[in-house]
Amino acid sequence: MSEYLLTLLIAVPLVGAVLAVLWPSHRAHDLRTLTVGTLVVELLLGGLVYSTFVPADSGYQLAEAVDWITLPLGSLGTVSIDYALGVDGISMPLVLLAVLVLLVGAVSSWEMDKNPRAYFPLYLLLSGSVIGCFLAKDLFLFYLFFEFMLLPMYFLIGLWGGPRREYAAIKFFVYTFLGSLLILLVMIGLYLSVIDPIETVVAAGLASDVGSVTSDHLFQLRELLATGRIASVSLVHTFRFEYLADAANYLPQALLSPDSSFSLFGLPIRLLAFWLLFAGFAVKLPVVPVHTWLPDAHVEAPTPVSVVLAGILLKIGGYGFIRIVDGFFPAEALHSAVPLAVLGMISIVYGGFNALAQYDLKKMIAYSSVSHMGFVLLGIASLTPEGINGAIYQMVSHGILSAMLFLLAGVIYDRTHDRRIDHYRGLIGPMPRYTVLTGVAFFASLGLPGFSGFIGELFTLMGAFRAGTLPVWIPALSTLGIVLAAAYFLWTLQRMYFGPLWYRHDQQLSLLSDLTKREIGLLLPLALLAFLLGILPGLLFDISGPTVEAWLENLL
Repeated sequence: MSEYLLTLLIAVPLVGAVLAVLWPSHRAHDLRTLTVGTLVVELLLGGLVYSTFVPADSGYQLAEAVDWITLPLGSLGTVSIDYALGVDGISMPLVLLAVLVLLVGAVSSWEMDKNPRAYFPLYLLLSGSVIGCFLAKDLFLFYLFFEFMLLPMYFLIGLWGGPRREYAAIKFFVYTFLGSLLILLVMIGLYLSVIDPIETVVAAGLASDVGSVTSDHLFQLRELLATGRIASVSLVHTFRFEYLADAANYLPQALLSPDSSFSLFGLPIRLLAFWLLFAGFAVKLPVVPVHTWLPDAHVEAPTPVSVVLAGILLKIGGYGFIRIVDGFFPAEALHSAVPLAVLGMISIVYGGFNALAQYDLKKMIAYSSVSHMGFVLLGIASLTPEGINGAIYQMVSHGILSAMLFLLAGVIYDRTHDRRIDHYRGLIGPMPRYTVLTGVAFFASLGLPGFSGFIGELFTLMGAFRAGTLPVWIPALSTLGIVLAAAYFLWTLQRMYFGPLWYRHDQQLSLLSDLTKREIGLLLPLALLAFLLGILPGLLFDISGPTVEAWLENLL
């Protein structure tokens, strides 16, 4: 079973989506049970993957690879696309985060009674696509999963969102689709530049089959490529991550080869490709100035969709930076470290100031996400073990805490349909349990020692200060984000939860009831997990550390 474990992890929610589509209409209310049950199985499978994962092994584990598409293109060679999956120390923490957040979002959808026969299949399709992004080892396969996420999220916002849901959904789709097109352009360039050396050895007649290929055959192939003595029809192009990340597999003087002499608009073509890829993933993170879709999407999206959007979808942007942008263009990443770090710093500070200015609780949390994800970019730009490990840790921490924050915002909105911070006072009176858990989420998010938020921000800043490529003023100014986080979280806590009880619509005070058992069951495990990771950071660092160390050695 273990050899197909990753396929099962992707297939379970997709099969669940098909079952949900075929579900009898007179039993539509049972779809929530099907969805939650499917994602409980997904969580158990994620735990099984974790139990078989060996942290000391820095390479891909539980790998699966099957020839999927082989298409001869004459003089352009042969395109080979594989169904290739694997998990390592970079993706393992994010897979665990994904299965947890997706289950939390499914349980928080329990009261979703508007067209459940469409909502739950879309939610499960989104779930399978998200997991696929973290497990794919082939860029074409990754791109398919990346694109599959767009339509479910577009409909989940556009059909079940707030009054301006159509505007928010279209804005989300346009931004992310344009980012995807930029990634696609670079994919085409990589296809023209990279070969699968083993398949090419066989196609060129140097070996009889893949199993008989030796290092001597590979050396002979490189000699033929260097001297131009191999026919282009024998070249087998690939999208496999391990080949795209190895400069030895690029054709000499190809469009995106490390020795390429091509330029466009006065920029080396590889540097331009690096920034196109970065822009594509920057939309997803998001990075200022391509962040403006996020507050609108969060404000209009229903609570479960906001939980998934902030908790896991944004992390695909950070994962793409590490795995694809820096992984395939290491020299350009090193060359561009300063502007990348500056963009991270701007996101941190700009997001913090905007969060401080908000009166809508959901929009405040949305801008805080922009700020906190800026630390991820800062850590990645440092290209240090502390910075990269800190960025992965920050993504996991933010995924847990942002899910908790949006659930808390949903609690108050479900009762009063009002999210205005200045419309409430003294909520600790009628809602003491709600206030306590809100305080935990706020203090954890602002970086209080003992919670996961502190560890993530600390290590990204340590990595940035240690990086020889970054001037000290960048991480120094970035610390302002921590001060701003304390300001907007504590100010919100003081305004909404303390003082005499008051609500702008006095006749609705009776609606301010405390947390239900289901709401406590969702929020309390997230709070405990944030505390556990805050006092035992080795739980994550032991997973990511060896892979990050090996990744940086190969990169630099």
